[in-house]
Amino acid sequence: MENNEQKQKRLPYRIVCGGGQGEIEEKKSRFIATVAPVESEEEATAFIESVKKKYYDARHNCPAFIIGRNKELTRCSDDGEPSGTAGKPILEVLLGAGLTNVAVVVTRYFGGTLLGTGGLVRAYTQAAQAGIAACKTATMRYGATIRIETDYTDLGKIQHLLGNKEIPIISSDYTDKVSLMVQIPEEKADALIKELTESTAARAVMEITEKGYYREDEK
Repeated sequence: MENNEQKQKRLPYRIVCGGGQGEIEEKKSRFIATVAPVESEEEATAFIESVKKKYYDARHNCPAFIIGRNKELTRCSDDGEPSGTAGKPILEVLLGAGLTNVAVVVTRYFGGTLLGTGGLVRAYTQAAQAGIAACKTATMRYGATIRIETDYTDLGKIQHLLGNKEIPIISSDYTDKVSLMVQIPEEKADALIKELTESTAARAVMEITEKGYYREDEK
């Protein structure tokens, strides 16, 4: 039996793919949210510095980042804005989206009008949301890679079953037999193998070749 710690290590988590940028304007102040995937605190720090260098003439560059499958490390900064009005709202957007291994810097070009604490919280929140909305996201799931070996007679039946379950075929090899590779959440692997075995009268041969995290792109 697995303990809770082992199960915790295998929980799915969300990431951003490739980063992105979003922008809003509030009372002539520009808020530019730059987002990037990061794997470590060092990567996050380097990314934040690069954004500050790019927008060196801005009034504020407020960062937040989360590292780790279980969000073990979180950091944020108001970068001169009133305490709690910038970094924390940005971090709350990331936490609310269930994202990790991600960094955001919201750059503010002051438009001449004070926004007040409530206005700042709202503006930094909306900017961070715009940045995330501009990114592609994916879910990392702990799963099993299964090789399915079948003859051509059962191929259509197997493809139909996989299609109904929305299980993508990640690779295929056609020789005298057909070899298909699929990835599926670990907890569903045994049931899929059983169903394929029954539907092909045990003619198809299935083997779990490896287990680990795989990326499932979100629509």
